[in-house]
Amino acid sequence: MRAPGRKPATYDDLILLPEDRVGEIIDGELYASPRPAIRHAKVSSTLGMDLGGPFQRGRGGPGGWWIIDEPELHLGKDVLVPDLAGWKKERLPQLPDTPYFDLAPNWLCEVLSPSTAKLDLVRKLPRYARAAVEHAWVVDPIHRTLEVFRQEHERWVLLVAFAGDDKVRAEPFEAVELELGALWLEESPPSSPDTER
Repeated sequence: MRAPGRKPATYDDLILLPEDRVGEIIDGELYASPRPAIRHAKVSSTLGMDLGGPFQRGRGGPGGWWIIDEPELHLGKDVLVPDLAGWKKERLPQLPDTPYFDLAPNWLCEVLSPSTAKLDLVRKLPRYARAAVEHAWVVDPIHRTLEVFRQEHERWVLLVAFAGDDKVRAEPFEAVELELGALWLEESPPSSPDTER
C-alpha cells in the first residue's frame, strides 16, 4: 500500500525506470522488479512457444488466440505485466499498434520468482479477477508446479494442479496436451565422489 500523503505513481515514473526493470503500478504504488532469471525465462518462453503454435498459428490446434509475452496491461489505474497473456481473436480481431493493451486478456500466466511471488499472488491476481480475466495459470519453476484457475464472481477457483513431468490438458487450452517437464531447467547430475586417493 502507498504511504499516506505520498503522491500516487504515474506512468511517467514507470517510463523513467532503468531498462533492466519491469515496472508496474498497483493502487498508485510503483513496483520495479528485476528482469526474470534464466529459470523463469525458460518457463515463460517454452510455454509461449508450446501455446503459440496450436492456439495462435493454428498448427496442430484450433487457433483463434493471440499469445503475447510480457504484455503491458492498463486495467483502470493499474499497469500490470503478466509473463504471458492470451486474447481470443473473437474479442480482439487485430492486435493494436500501441505499447500496451487496455482490454483485459482472456487468459494469463504468472511465473513465480522468489523476488516477485508475493506481488504476483497477493497484489496482481485479485486485480486480474476484478478485470474479468477468465483464466489464470500460476507456474512455480522451483517447485515445478502448474496451478490452473478459473475466475468466478471476481474470485479465483483452483481447478487442477500439476507437477513434475505431468502431461497437461488445462483450460482454456485443453485441446492440446502439454509436457510440463519441458518447462524446467535440467537438473545438474549429482557429482560423483572422488575415487582417486
